[in-house]
Amino acid sequence: MQEAILFLSEKDKTLQFIVENFGHPIIQKRDEGFAALCHIILEQQVSIASAKACYEKLQQYFGEIVPEKMVNATDEELRRFGVSRQKSIYLKHLAEKVLSKELVFESFASKSEAQIREELLKLKGVGNWTIEVYLMFCLQAPDIIPLGDIAIKNTIKELYDIHTLEEMELLADNWKPHRTLASYILWHYYLKKRNKI
Repeated sequence: MQEAILFLSEKDKTLQFIVENFGHPIIQKRDEGFAALCHIILEQQVSIASAKACYEKLQQYFGEIVPEKMVNATDEELRRFGVSRQKSIYLKHLAEKVLSKELVFESFASKSEAQIREELLKLKGVGNWTIEVYLMFCLQAPDIIPLGDIAIKNTIKELYDIHTLEEMELLADNWKPHRTLASYILWHYYLKKRNKI
């Protein structure tokens, strides 16, 4: 990681400033597979803390989060743990695709990032942000910038005074091939500034 941080620090004085003043970012590593993608779906458009609480309640209730249990859960059961009606539909749809073998997480190891994106985009309720977080956290893809993420967008606006998606993409091009680490640095700054870590 140190080599990549040096590369980004040389390329971008703002990222260098964050690392020097706020320390190294925390690199997330999550397990791959069904439960991990369920967790990321729960994180859509809500705080990380509330999604985590919801996920942990589901874990306690089911023992483990597996497609068989998810597909048989009633909407009432899921709602009791804070899963919205819409997200219940997404989680059940995901479970059905895994059980029917239309989606095989184990096959991702031999697939390109583009192939994984294409496969996951077919799922209900799964868009670019969800896929990018899965690629970053679960597959440790090194060159992802989730520009649909509110914290990333707001931090870029704050630190670079850049406001359009096109400008943000151009800025991020400067961080290749370490855009994932740059994203972690931006998240780190966002959370530190708000005393969340």
